[in-house]
Amino acid sequence: METLWLDGAQWTAVLRIGLGLWWLESWRHKDKKDWFAGGGIRWAAGVAAEHRWDVVRRGFDLVVKPRPRLMAHLVAHAELALGLGLVLGFLTPIALLAGLVLNLIYLVLMIHDWGEQGQNLMMALISAVGFFTLSWQTWSLDAALGWFL
Repeated sequence: METLWLDGAQWTAVLRIGLGLWWLESWRHKDKKDWFAGGGIRWAAGVAAEHRWDVVRRGFDLVVKPRPRLMAHLVAHAELALGLGLVLGFLTPIALLAGLVLNLIYLVLMIHDWGEQGQNLMMALISAVGFFTLSWQTWSLDAALGWFL
C-alpha cells in the first residue's frame, strides 16, 4: 500500500497514539475531587435511571450503584491506563480491546446523547482499526520488547 509521508504501519501507530491521547484527555478533564466523591457515578445513575432499555437500568443498579467509589476509581484509572498503554504502546492489544469494550459500554449508557455517541463510536472504530492492523508493531514498547509479534 502506498501512502504519503509515513508508511501504513506508521499511520496506524499515529492513530493508536492519538487514541491514547484522547483517553488521557478523558482522564485529565475529570474533576477528580468531585468524581471520586461520587459525582460521576451520580450523574451516570441519573442517565441509567431514565434509560429506555430495562437491561441497562437493571445492570447499572446491580453492578455500579452498590459500588460507587470502586466504580469511580475503576473508570478513572481505566482511562488513565488505556491512555498510557496506547501512547507508549505497552500491552497494546489488551488496551485496544479494553478501550473498545469501555467505549461500547459508554455508548450503550449514553444512547440518548448524540454527541457522546459520536465520540464513543469514533474511539471504538479507532480501537478496532488499531487492533486489526497490529498497530503495536511500530513505535511501541511492545515492539521493542518483542511482544505480540
